[in-house]
Amino acid sequence: MKYLFLALAIWGAIHPMAYFLQWFDENGYDIMAMVDAWHVNPATSGLVWDLTIAAVALTLWIIWEAGRRRDWLGCVAIPATFCIGVSCGLPLYLFLRMRHRSAAGD
Repeated sequence: MKYLFLALAIWGAIHPMAYFLQWFDENGYDIMAMVDAWHVNPATSGLVWDLTIAAVALTLWIIWEAGRRRDWLGCVAIPATFCIGVSCGLPLYLFLRMRHRSAAGD
Protein backbone atom coordinates (compact mmCIF):
# COMPACT_ATOMS: atom_id res chain seq x y z
CA MET A 1 0.00 0.00 0.00
CA LYS A 2 2.89 2.33 0.84
CA TYR A 3 4.24 2.22 -2.70
CA LEU A 4 0.78 2.72 -4.16
CA PHE A 5 0.62 6.00 -2.22
CA LEU A 6 4.08 6.93 -3.54
CA ALA A 7 2.94 6.21 -7.11
CA LEU A 8 -0.17 8.34 -6.58
CA ALA A 9 1.96 11.19 -5.18
CA ILE A 10 4.21 11.09 -8.23
CA TRP A 11 1.21 10.97 -10.57
CA GLY A 12 -0.43 13.74 -8.55
CA ALA A 13 2.68 15.87 -9.06
CA ILE A 14 3.32 15.21 -12.73
CA HIS A 15 -0.17 15.16 -14.22
CA PRO A 16 -1.51 18.46 -12.81
CA MET A 17 1.88 20.17 -13.23
CA ALA A 18 1.84 19.36 -16.94
CA TYR A 19 -1.37 21.37 -17.26
CA PHE A 20 -0.01 24.23 -15.16
CA LEU A 21 3.17 24.44 -17.23
CA GLN A 22 1.18 24.34 -20.47
CA TRP A 23 -0.97 27.21 -19.19
CA PHE A 24 2.12 29.22 -18.20
CA ASP A 25 3.69 28.63 -21.62
CA GLU A 26 0.55 29.92 -23.33
CA ASN A 27 -0.24 32.81 -20.96
CA GLY A 28 3.03 33.79 -19.32
CA TYR A 29 4.18 33.21 -15.78
CA ASP A 30 1.59 35.40 -14.10
CA ILE A 31 0.20 33.74 -10.97
CA MET A 32 -2.61 36.28 -10.60
CA ALA A 33 -3.75 35.62 -14.18
CA MET A 34 -3.90 31.93 -13.32
CA VAL A 35 -5.96 32.66 -10.21
CA ASP A 36 -8.31 34.74 -12.38
CA ALA A 37 -8.61 31.79 -14.78
CA TRP A 38 -9.53 29.51 -11.90
CA HIS A 39 -12.52 31.76 -11.20
CA VAL A 40 -13.78 32.06 -14.78
CA ASN A 41 -17.18 30.57 -13.83
CA PRO A 42 -19.04 29.25 -10.77
CA ALA A 43 -18.06 25.63 -11.48
CA THR A 44 -14.34 26.36 -11.45
CA SER A 45 -14.69 28.65 -8.42
CA GLY A 46 -16.46 25.82 -6.59
CA LEU A 47 -13.65 23.43 -7.48
CA VAL A 48 -11.02 25.92 -6.30
CA TRP A 49 -12.79 26.32 -2.95
CA ASP A 50 -13.30 22.56 -2.63
CA LEU A 51 -9.58 21.93 -3.11
CA THR A 52 -8.60 24.88 -0.90
CA ILE A 53 -10.69 23.60 2.00
CA ALA A 54 -9.29 20.08 1.51
CA ALA A 55 -5.74 21.50 1.47
CA VAL A 56 -6.33 23.42 4.71
CA ALA A 57 -7.85 20.34 6.37
CA LEU A 58 -4.89 18.21 5.25
CA THR A 59 -2.43 20.82 6.51
CA LEU A 60 -4.08 20.96 9.93
CA TRP A 61 -4.04 17.16 10.13
CA ILE A 62 -0.35 17.02 9.16
CA ILE A 63 0.62 19.65 11.72
CA TRP A 64 -1.44 18.00 14.46
CA GLU A 65 -0.01 14.55 13.76
CA ALA A 66 3.55 15.88 13.40
CA GLY A 67 3.31 17.48 16.82
CA ARG A 68 1.68 14.47 18.42
CA ARG A 69 4.08 11.94 16.90
CA ARG A 70 7.17 14.16 16.85
CA ASP A 71 7.61 13.21 13.21
CA TRP A 72 8.33 16.35 11.24
CA LEU A 73 9.25 14.76 7.91
CA GLY A 74 5.56 14.55 6.98
CA CYS A 75 5.49 18.35 6.93
CA VAL A 76 7.12 18.27 3.48
CA ALA A 77 3.66 17.34 2.21
CA ILE A 78 2.42 20.84 3.14
CA PRO A 79 4.37 22.75 0.47
CA ALA A 80 3.63 19.92 -1.97
CA THR A 81 -0.06 20.44 -1.27
CA PHE A 82 -0.03 24.20 -1.82
CA CYS A 83 2.56 24.34 -4.64
CA ILE A 84 1.31 21.34 -6.61
CA GLY A 85 -2.02 20.25 -5.18
CA VAL A 86 -3.91 17.94 -2.88
CA SER A 87 -3.46 15.22 -5.51
CA CYS A 88 0.24 15.18 -4.62
CA GLY A 89 0.23 16.29 -0.98
CA LEU A 90 -2.26 13.77 0.40
CA PRO A 91 -0.73 10.59 -1.06
CA LEU A 92 2.77 11.92 -0.27
CA TYR A 93 1.79 12.39 3.37
CA LEU A 94 0.21 8.93 3.52
CA PHE A 95 3.39 7.43 2.01
CA LEU A 96 5.58 9.23 4.56
CA ARG A 97 3.26 8.29 7.42
CA MET A 98 3.34 4.60 6.46
CA ARG A 99 7.12 4.35 6.64
CA HIS A 100 6.85 3.87 10.42
CA ARG A 101 4.34 1.06 10.02
CA SER A 102 6.67 -0.70 7.58
CA ALA A 103 9.58 -0.32 9.97
CA ALA A 104 7.48 -1.73 12.81
CA GLY A 105 6.39 -4.66 10.67
CA ASP A 106 2.71 -3.62 10.47
